Amino acid sequence: MSNRHITILALALTAATYGCVQKSESSSEKSKPQASSTDKQAASTAPASTPSDTEKLTALANGDTLGFWPIKNNPAPLKGAILPHKRIIAYYGNIYSKRMGILGEYPPKELWRRLNIEVKAWEEADPTTPVQPAIHYIAVVAQGIPQKDGKYRMRMPRRQIDSALAIAKMGNAIVFLDIQVGKSSVQEEVPLLEKYLKMPHVHLGIDPEFSMKTGSIPGHKIGTMDADDVNFCSEYLAKLVKANNIPPKILVVHRFTQGMVRRYRDIKLRPEVQVVMNMDGWGEPVLKKNTYKQYVYKEPVQFAGFKLFYKNDLKKAPHRLLTPPELMKLKPKPIYIMYQ
Repeated sequence: MSNRHITILALALTAATYGCVQKSESSSEKSKPQASSTDKQAASTAPASTPSDTEKLTALANGDTLGFWPIKNNPAPLKGAILPHKRIIAYYGNIYSKRMGILGEYPPKELWRRLNIEVKAWEEADPTTPVQPAIHYIAVVAQGIPQKDGKYRMRMPRRQIDSALAIAKMGNAIVFLDIQVGKSSVQEEVPLLEKYLKMPHVHLGIDPEFSMKTGSIPGHKIGTMDADDVNFCSEYLAKLVKANNIPPKILVVHRFTQGMVRRYRDIKLRPEVQVVMNMDGWGEPVLKKNTYKQYVYKEPVQFAGFKLFYKNDLKKAPHRLLTPPELMKLKPKPIYIMYQ
């Protein structure tokens, strides 16, 4: 989401949320959630068949001759891992706001009609890679005002997160819960979502753009995270995977500037967690491809993602979105595609 609009959006979101939020649920819930058959099906991997993991990773590198991709020492996918044998196609946003992404713009049936069109387009562009649809929901939203605790972030009520899970269930999708920490931290916010992250089909996203370690107000400057933040999330998810005997998790890290993710070489890879560096800057095609080259291709972590903006990407000539066939020409080929 563009930082240029965060203050306006945050104020609108605040007003909407305060009118809807009920009493906060107790944080002392102790019962472990049980995965339904639908959850397990959504979290399942592609059939174990050719190509092999190594062959698939080599194919995603797309003929890179400079040695960046495929990455060295990539942990072998565990049983139930989604990547690299499926491509994730996600719709992003927040149910409260029509301006934060497509999730808030349409009712669920229309949302799925549109998402299925994108899924079909990707299946046609790359018949060798099955598509896993996803709902990427912003569960913690950065704010332009401090809130009562001064942390400049708002946690969505559980009933809204439950609504996102219900929308995902309509199309057998996986779910990502995204965190914009404001002046809080991933160490404080991630554990509060453990109830959901224990579910086999729920994964995590973190957005350094709104991590205000320097004390700035969200939306005034672009924030930052470093390897320690990413590693905390990865380790936390890995412990959940082991303790609950569930398939590997996916951790999406948004990035469109050099400073958003510091010390990328120190990000630790674990078999239980698959890390996607997602290029989420908006603009014309040449700008987006260059940003991807600078901050995803040249600074490899594990897997690559690419975000498309239905509105912001059209603001400058040639006033169009990049297409699946065009994105398939990138090095590496993105395995996670987000539409906002």
